[in-house]
Amino acid sequence: MPNRLSLLCISGSREKMQMAAMVAATAAALGTEVIVFLSMNALGYFVRGEAPKAPAEGDMGRLMAEKNVPSFRHLFEQAKDLGGARLYACSMAMDLLGLEDGRLESCIDGPMGMTRFLSDASGGQILVF
Repeated sequence: MPNRLSLLCISGSREKMQMAAMVAATAAALGTEVIVFLSMNALGYFVRGEAPKAPAEGDMGRLMAEKNVPSFRHLFEQAKDLGGARLYACSMAMDLLGLEDGRLESCIDGPMGMTRFLSDASGGQILVF
């Protein structure tokens, strides 16, 4: 496993967000540096007091809801607690949505631009969800 793993989360589906969070938590627990960049449809799940439920894309998403699988938000928080993963909000998406830092959940480490994300991700692996 690389020393640095960067996750680019743009999807709004429950399955993709769940997989991203599972990868982040597992990699962080294994000692890998993890950076999560939340943009496009993924960012809305981290707006304080407004986070909608992620829609299921298929059967697996519906099963996760029925069986009360820990939410992707909970798993991202575990990634931070277990291994110091860092979660950032895309500054462009924040501008488009009219969001300020204070409107994001406390698990978000702040805004970040794409240039900075790609610079910080260099030398490691980037996965897109």
